[in-house]
Amino acid sequence: MALSKEDKAQVVLEYGKDPKNTGAIETQIALISSRISYLTEHFKTHKKDTNSRRGLLKLVGQRRKLLKYLQRTNLESYREIVEKLQIRK
Repeated sequence: MALSKEDKAQVVLEYGKDPKNTGAIETQIALISSRISYLTEHFKTHKKDTNSRRGLLKLVGQRRKLLKYLQRTNLESYREIVEKLQIRK
């Protein structure tokens, strides 16, 4: 199961500038990061779930692309979100 509607709303409130602005880069990165953390917990019990592992790798690549775009366009916001989410970069 993916993130619930309440979890998504909480992430949008925490990282977004506006609760309805789910398209902001910072919000997208935070939502993808929460999905990644959910999947890593899933793999602790389901080690052989290779199809979901492929989805995890796609999410990591998507987050990497969004972070690269944010770094190019708004360096201060990039540094802030990497520090908040504790992403290695």
